[in-house]
Amino acid sequence: MTMPRREWNKPALRRLYRSERQRCFQQQHNLHIQIRHQVERQIHCRHHSGSLQGFVGLYWPLQGEADLRPLRDVFQHKLGLSTALPAADGDGSLQYHPWNDAPLAPDGCGIAAPLDQPALSPEQLALLLVPALAVDQHGMRLGYGGGYYDRLRCQTTWKQRLALVVVPEACVSPEPLPVNDWDQPFDGWITETGCQLRRERSSGC
Repeated sequence: MTMPRREWNKPALRRLYRSERQRCFQQQHNLHIQIRHQVERQIHCRHHSGSLQGFVGLYWPLQGEADLRPLRDVFQHKLGLSTALPAADGDGSLQYHPWNDAPLAPDGCGIAAPLDQPALSPEQLALLLVPALAVDQHGMRLGYGGGYYDRLRCQTTWKQRLALVVVPEACVSPEPLPVNDWDQPFDGWITETGCQLRRERSSGC
């Protein structure tokens, strides 16, 4: 009998969903494009409604993550929206910086970031798009274990920023993921099938 996933520990679930995510991108060669289309659709919708006032926080993808980088120019040239990238210090803290044409450099975790740009305040961000290994129906995100986004969103001003997880549909867990006291729920997620807000918020974006 297979153990319910809610009874698995986080390391086991990370291995499971890392493999599942890799399988999805290998089998669906246009999955990156499908996910980007849904993200772009959501941004267009929110921009048209006037609810996007500030920077859109993207991310520099690690291997296996949905690549949203092409959307930077789309947002800038079609919608006049500025984008930002996160920068980790390697010790648990995360900040967002404007992503313009300035050169990028490795942050404390070795990920490309605009380190020579000033740090942005929470009020300057309109939306955060965050990668993950998985997310459940309550918006609980399974990351890599560093806790950077959880520490950031423990702060009230950052928790007030709309934050959506970006994953393939197969990485949306039908069962609750295990959580620690410091884990912070996200507002929803975007997959190749669309955008969904967590159950406590609404049935859809």
